[in-house]
Amino acid sequence: MNNRRQFLGAAALLSLPALPARAQPRPLRVGWVYAMANAPVVVADQKRFFAEEGLQVEVKQFGDGPVLEQAMAAGEVDVAYVGAPPVYQWFSRGLDARILAKVNYGQAAVIASQASGIRSVAELRGKRLASVAKGSGMDVLLRGIVLPEHAKLDPEKDLSIQSMPVGNMNAALDRNMADAAFTWEPFVSQALLRGSSRLVLDVNAVLPSYPWYVIAASAAALKDRGPELVKLLRAHRRAIAFLQGNAAEADKLIAQTFKLETVQAADGRTIAAEAIVQEARKRLGWADKLEARDLQFIQRLMDRSQELGFTARPLKVEQVVDLGLWQKSVG
Repeated sequence: MNNRRQFLGAAALLSLPALPARAQPRPLRVGWVYAMANAPVVVADQKRFFAEEGLQVEVKQFGDGPVLEQAMAAGEVDVAYVGAPPVYQWFSRGLDARILAKVNYGQAAVIASQASGIRSVAELRGKRLASVAKGSGMDVLLRGIVLPEHAKLDPEKDLSIQSMPVGNMNAALDRNMADAAFTWEPFVSQALLRGSSRLVLDVNAVLPSYPWYVIAASAAALKDRGPELVKLLRAHRRAIAFLQGNAAEADKLIAQTFKLETVQAADGRTIAAEAIVQEARKRLGWADKLEARDLQFIQRLMDRSQELGFTARPLKVEQVVDLGLWQKSVG
């Protein structure tokens, strides 16, 4: 009798409908532009600061800002470590996203081949300047601020701007295919340490601590994943503190992540990869708080973008910046 009751009880349990499996939360999808200035996302991931904040993240690198913004527009990315210009440019085209915090300041410079004789940006008149694609964020900085304000040059008339990938610029200088280049780290430091080029203008020297890369989140992430974004901003701040307080370890991690190789100096010395990062720190740093002057600079970029015809309508920085979650992250 007992066996029969056990059998009937087991049969009854089997006949009950199965309970639905509890859905696992989807990882927060974080995209980042593959650039040394975005080192905080690398540190936060590899030093497990994201995990220690209780976050599940899926980190994916992208070649440039527009491609990353396309991924965000397609709903493939929740958060982006990206330049400020792609955020507001895509916002002007309908992508509902907001800038939450700063990632870095500095990184860009004008360098010239030693053979060119160029020693100031004003001497770019009539010369060939290698730069990135017209309409890109760095191009806005070059055409809208650097050339007209710091060289008194008309970018359309006074020099020849040649578009090419940033990774090709140093070779173009070496082969006399360009006289100078508007480039960024680590390419600036690689050229300077080799001795093949001279520094003509450190943009961070004339625009002190200007912001470039920022953290942006889609409207959907802001609506549905606010607490996770606060945790991400805390991890981001911890990563910046690590970069500032553990320079030797951080430089090694950066050199490995960006596959930096040793540099052969003009005098035959071999310069370690970590030394490239040390040199880059002279023009590049990290911070998470968007100061009032940062917002003013982003507004200048927006205004220049419209004047240059790269955005179709005027924008105000208040439309694309939301500091509410950053404020919660420090509370």
